[in-house]
Amino acid sequence: MITPTIGALIPLMAALACALVFAALLGFRRVLPAQDRVYMDPLPVSLRLLWPLVSFFSYYFSRFCTIDYLERVQGQLVRAGMNYRMNAEQFVALRIVSALAFTLAFTGALSWVGDSSIACGMIALAFGYSAPYLKLRDRRRRRERSIARLLPTYLDFITMALEAGLSLSSALVQATVNGPRGLLSQEFERVTRDITAGAGRIEALDAMSARLDMPQVTCVIAAIAQADRSGGSIGSTLRVQAEQQRVDRFQRAERLAMEAPVKLIFPLVAFIFPTTFIILGFPIAMKMLHHV
Repeated sequence: MITPTIGALIPLMAALACALVFAALLGFRRVLPAQDRVYMDPLPVSLRLLWPLVSFFSYYFSRFCTIDYLERVQGQLVRAGMNYRMNAEQFVALRIVSALAFTLAFTGALSWVGDSSIACGMIALAFGYSAPYLKLRDRRRRRERSIARLLPTYLDFITMALEAGLSLSSALVQATVNGPRGLLSQEFERVTRDITAGAGRIEALDAMSARLDMPQVTCVIAAIAQADRSGGSIGSTLRVQAEQQRVDRFQRAERLAMEAPVKLIFPLVAFIFPTTFIILGFPIAMKMLHHV
């Protein structure tokens, strides 16, 4: 039972704890080496508040991670388009900070209402540690869906430019200038920058395939490389690939439409049907009780 005196002291103790945490974060920022984020993407507001702690854990605890694990995490960041926002060490540190924040917030809320348990704290710890990874996976899936949706359109643009007499490099430039803006246009812009910097056309496209790690993109770039090595027509190859990607996109949409009724079964059985039965059965039950 919380007495009035303790209830009055809790806000003061919470404010003091926040002040101490803020002072500690300022101290961490003075101790840690400065980060050069000139060429990095800006951080969202939520990450800016936690970034001193992320930098602290990244600086002191990333040495305990293996090279293979950090390389896998870096690959996940690249495929999700997050590699210009943070590196692998910072993402691992973000998972640790998220786990601590969720645990403290959840256990603090339970303690406020007078109920807390180790099991609830462990659940909050696991959820907080998994939340950044789940967010990263969701971002990658949305990114892949956006790229797969725009890929046939960009192949059509590149094909038209090639058939008009342009080279593959110039066709990529025209596609990025005249095509719809999106994630795929950013990737093609990066390809053109790599080519301008001195990389070969196929080398730059292979780097794009490695970044995205999508079967659709890998298939298209492999077809371009094969046509380039064999001396075949890249325009004809891309036209066939565009038609194939369009058919695959329609089949994916058809498959998702067929899966929708199956996915709706659980919400119907768990939420909609019981509510409907309660609404319909409550007046009948009340009338029966009234007559009895």
